[in-house]
Amino acid sequence: KLSPTLQELEVTVLDARMCNNSRFWDGGIAPTMICFQGRHRGSAPTKGDSGGPLVCGERAAVAGVLSFSGPDPTDPFKPPVASSAVKHKKWIRKTLR
Repeated sequence: KLSPTLQELEVTVLDARMCNNSRFWDGGIAPTMICFQGRHRGSAPTKGDSGGPLVCGERAAVAGVLSFSGPDPTDPFKPPVASSAVKHKKWIRKTLR
C-alpha cells in the first residue's frame, strides 16, 4: 500500500567494487551507478520508490535517482542502485537550457 506521507530513509553508499563482485550484482554496476543500503537493518526502498531522489550533504543536493533493487528489498546481496546525477551533470545542464 502506498503511503500518503512523504517518507525518507537514511542510507550508506557502498563501494562500487564490492557491489560488482560475484556475491552482489556480479559486474552489473556501471560507473554511472551508486549502490547503497539502509543504515538500519531491514530498511530499504521498495516497489514504487523508483525515480525518487538520493540526496546527500548539509545543503541537500541530489546525488542520484533510485533506479532498481533486487526482488527482495531487504536482501543485503542485492542492494538498491541509483543512477548518478553527478555523472550525468553535463547532460542535465544541457537538457535544462
